[in-house]
Amino acid sequence: MVIYGVALLAACMLIGVFLGELLGLSLGIEANIGGIGIAMIVLVLAVDYFKKRNRLSLPAQDGLSFWSAMYIPIVIAMSANQNVYGAIQGGPLAITAGITAVVLSWMLVPLLSRGGSQPTDDEILEEKTTLGGKDNYARDTK
Repeated sequence: MVIYGVALLAACMLIGVFLGELLGLSLGIEANIGGIGIAMIVLVLAVDYFKKRNRLSLPAQDGLSFWSAMYIPIVIAMSANQNVYGAIQGGPLAITAGITAVVLSWMLVPLLSRGGSQPTDDEILEEKTTLGGKDNYARDTK
């Protein structure tokens, strides 16, 4: 069900926009700075928190997955258009800063992907037990 998880998504969005506005005001800029990125980080942390405590139902997880798949590409496309336009007007320093940020981000992906820990057999068994002994493989492959 798509509607499940939307309240959590909306709350994270409001928190991110609020914090982005505060960041802009604290830097003396009358704009939202990083509000969408902050919202996405808050959403990832909230989903992880609720999953670890079994407080997020499977329909809510499915709804969040759907909206993440829809939301992130749209936001990236909208912000990419604005960033390219601003970089062209900002001159070579803005273009160089943008390229540098992208390259550094790409370089950090392998480092961050190695940082996670693999679940132990006991953790996998416990997860299956808390889900009523059901294997999520059939649901995940649909």
